[in-house]
Amino acid sequence: MKKLNTSPISGMQELLPKEQAIFNNYKETIREVYRHHGFLEIETPTIDRAEILFAKAGGDTEKQIYKVIKTEEAADDADQALRFDHTVPLARYVAEHESNLSFPFKVTQVGRNFRGERAQKGRFREFYQCDVDIIGRNTLAAENDAEVILTLNEALEGLNLPERLVRVSNRKILAGFLDELNLQEVAKEILSIIDHAEKVEPEKVKAWLTELNIGEERVAQVLEFIEISGDADTVTRKLKAFGFASEKFNEGVEELALVLRTLYGQGLHDSAIGDMKIVRGLDYYTGTVFETIIPSRKEIGSICSGGRYENLAELYSDQKFPGVGGSIGLTRLFFLMSEFGMIKGDSEKPVDYAIIPFDSTEREYCFKFAERVREKGFKVDLVWSDKKLGDKLKYAASVAKYGIVLGENEIRSGEFIAKDFETGEQTPFVL
Repeated sequence: MKKLNTSPISGMQELLPKEQAIFNNYKETIREVYRHHGFLEIETPTIDRAEILFAKAGGDTEKQIYKVIKTEEAADDADQALRFDHTVPLARYVAEHESNLSFPFKVTQVGRNFRGERAQKGRFREFYQCDVDIIGRNTLAAENDAEVILTLNEALEGLNLPERLVRVSNRKILAGFLDELNLQEVAKEILSIIDHAEKVEPEKVKAWLTELNIGEERVAQVLEFIEISGDADTVTRKLKAFGFASEKFNEGVEELALVLRTLYGQGLHDSAIGDMKIVRGLDYYTGTVFETIIPSRKEIGSICSGGRYENLAELYSDQKFPGVGGSIGLTRLFFLMSEFGMIKGDSEKPVDYAIIPFDSTEREYCFKFAERVREKGFKVDLVWSDKKLGDKLKYAASVAKYGIVLGENEIRSGEFIAKDFETGEQTPFVL
């Protein structure tokens, strides 16, 4: 009989228990930071109406959406699909529940999303995203952009990552720049060129711009614009040196300076810069955009990103809901951290104490003992096996930090010894 293929579908992450424990700890660390910053937790359905998802997907994302094949009983329902991110379902959620929400609405979602893109190393089709968003009604202060960045940065700190750099820009600056140079007709192409500028040689970027037939002077101005980066004062000075009168351009410059200076005031002076190469590909970003990288591991790419959108729920409501949000792609980040040996706490075990009965004659006592240890807040595994004591201890050492053997003598005397499986040290254990 031919056996079924038991390997996971390509692009799906599947971890061993030890790795899963570390992954879950990272996930909870992120959630706890989000909670401390006042973000309220919600869960939106994994499956949504296809018309909701396709309305905001666009570009390559639309081609990657998983459609749901329904049962005969559900055949009359609207077409359905798996969500590809948290932002589009959040837009629907806000439009549906706005009368029961308080604004600004600070919200977090941590869960799985799905994209049917080509599976490759570090790219997954099923993945965890850890999002934070702040949604306003009609208006939303620019300080909220900084709050989102600070929250995400603190969450990344909890993962023991190396030194990080937050790169911030503002889409109003780029839009105003293109307006001033009358480059609206090739705006999409220029945006794509800027987005790929770091991945190729400068000569290639210049060649791409030249192919647009925009003239040498404007090519030179775009190249000058792309290279602008640095602290708030440096970026502001270089951008204003263009002498543009565009209200949109200058508004973007002021917003960028405000966000950066707010970050500096919270201790990020050496780890946050303005950078005109940051444009973000999704169409709905309209203001602040940002990405976080690890300078010593640039090959990893962005580990966290997000930005400001002008009207989250414009397709679902007549009311205006501006917002700002960001996301940590935990599945991809965890994979890359493993690949580059950046996982900390890899010796951690999912169980605190393994209780090892010498034999089954004191079954009732062993169950009660394990329960009392759990009542102290510890994670406990009760080891039942017909194997020899040495084999039981070997198993216990593979899953637990400590082991306690319960035999007739220990039970009679009430004196128990806990063995540290890592060091071999034995110490009294008191209930």
